[in-house]
Amino acid sequence: MDLFEAIKTRRSIRKYKSDLIENEKLEMVLDAARLAPSWANTQCWRFVVVRDQEIRNKLADTLIVNPTVGANPAVNAIRTAPVTIVACAEKGISGCFNGQPATEKGDTWYMYDVALAMENLVLAAHALGLGTVHVGLFNTAEVAAILGIPENYYVVAMTPLGYPEFQPNARPRKALSEIVFYEKFGQH
Repeated sequence: MDLFEAIKTRRSIRKYKSDLIENEKLEMVLDAARLAPSWANTQCWRFVVVRDQEIRNKLADTLIVNPTVGANPAVNAIRTAPVTIVACAEKGISGCFNGQPATEKGDTWYMYDVALAMENLVLAAHALGLGTVHVGLFNTAEVAAILGIPENYYVVAMTPLGYPEFQPNARPRKALSEIVFYEKFGQH
């Protein structure tokens, strides 16, 4: 699949078939994440691949109810997709030099690095016929405890991974004229 086609047609998938994912495809998706750019090439990300149903159920139980829409729709996705990938980041290296923050953003630069890796991952998954959805509304301390994440790592995001039960329609996007300015903010 062409890159621009993958970008245009990727959707958040919340309903999955029970079909197992081939190891080769899983490795290709993880390799795409590995190849993402990062601050000073620190590659702060780590990925935990969870196939075990009992552990996926525990991860689903950490999801927080969305106060705006109620039940978190990702709960069922994590329970039913054959794989959940949990993205973590090593503390104190992304956005830092010699262990000290290099910008006013402090060591939160890890969020950017993990987001780049996750975007590579979800686009690669889509190109291979797999579905994903970014999941961020969960209790990070509980996820860390379930997976035995060391204290020097942040749990950043999760995504179920599997074959989509169906492909949702595209959601509306803002026009470029609404989000792009030239030379100065607000200048079209």
